[in-house]
Amino acid sequence: MKHIASRDNAEFKALRRLVEQAGARRKAGAAVLEGVHLCQTWLAVNGPPEQAIVDARRADRPEIAALLAALPDACIRVLDAGLIDALESVPAGQGILFVVPTPAPALPSGIGENCVLLDRIQDPGNVGSILRSCAAAGIRRVFLSEDTAHAWSPKVLRSGQGAHFSLTIHENVDLLALGDRLEVPMIATALDNADSLHSVLMPAAVAWVFGNEGQGVHPALQSRAMRRVYIPQEAAAESLNVAAAAAVCLFEQRRQHLFAR
Repeated sequence: MKHIASRDNAEFKALRRLVEQAGARRKAGAAVLEGVHLCQTWLAVNGPPEQAIVDARRADRPEIAALLAALPDACIRVLDAGLIDALESVPAGQGILFVVPTPAPALPSGIGENCVLLDRIQDPGNVGSILRSCAAAGIRRVFLSEDTAHAWSPKVLRSGQGAHFSLTIHENVDLLALGDRLEVPMIATALDNADSLHSVLMPAAVAWVFGNEGQGVHPALQSRAMRRVYIPQEAAAESLNVAAAAAVCLFEQRRQHLFAR
C-alpha cells in the first residue's frame, strides 16, 4: 500500500492524465472506473485492478474497506489531503477509483447471436444508455464503429451503470466488413422506406444497427439490412433520440419472443 501526499507526485500526475485525457488512456490501454459499484463489479468479474485509488478520509467506510481487504496491498494507492477530488468526475464522488486494462476482445469468425452495431454514435451518454439497454434486454455482444464514442471512457462508463461487465464490447470495428461475418439478419432503424417496428415479426437472433444522432444509419449499412424499421409515434413530436429508439426496438424483439414461448 502506497500513500501519495502531493499533487507534484509523478504517479499522481500520471493518474490525472489518465482521468483527463482520452489519448493517455488509449496509449496506456487503460480505463478508469469510478465509484463503489463499478469497482465491486470489476473485482467480482475480472479480479484485482492494476491500481486501486482511495481517499484516505473514506478508506474506513464499510463498502470501501471491504473492497480494499480483497485486494493485494501492492496495487493500492491512498491519496491524502483531498487529492482524489482532482480525479473524480462528479462533485460528490465516493472516494475510490480502479485503473484497469481496457478489454479488447478479438472479433469472432462468425456471429450467430443477437447483437447490436453502433454506427458513429458520438454522444457518450447515448452510448452508455444503449449498452445498459442491451444488457437488460439480453444482448451479450456489441460492435462499435471507429467514430463511435469510446465505450470505456468515464462518461460512457458512468451512463452504462455496470452494463459493460455483462457485455462483450468490440471497438473500432468496420461495420460494413463485419457484415460478412454475420449469420443472422441485419435490421436497421430508418425514417424513410421502412416498416413499422410493430408490424415486423422478428427472428429470435438479429444484428440491430443504430446510427448517428443526426444522420442515422449510414446508407451503405442500410442497403445491407434485411429490414429497415421505424418507431410509430405522434406526428407532431420530434423523433426519439437514438438511445430511446434502441431501447424500444430491443424490448419489442424481446417481447415478441417472450410471449411466443
